[in-house]
Amino acid sequence: MKIEILGTGCPKCEELAKNAEAAIEQLGLDAVVSKVTDIVEIANRGVMMTPALSVDGEIKLVGKVATPEELKTLFAS
Repeated sequence: MKIEILGTGCPKCEELAKNAEAAIEQLGLDAVVSKVTDIVEIANRGVMMTPALSVDGEIKLVGKVATPEELKTLFAS
């Protein structure tokens, strides 16, 4: 599973990344979390609000910091 955090590195982006890593660890998933900080690339993906979260290339969250519990539900589906 490839998880990307899209954002410029703001505190909310960092919090979403931390929550994603916690959810992955709690679920025992084999996943890689990376960050996309280039605003042009973020916009090219159709994201106009950050932070955003992509799972295997599909945008799943925009403009929200999801909790680890919310992310566990998202990752398990």
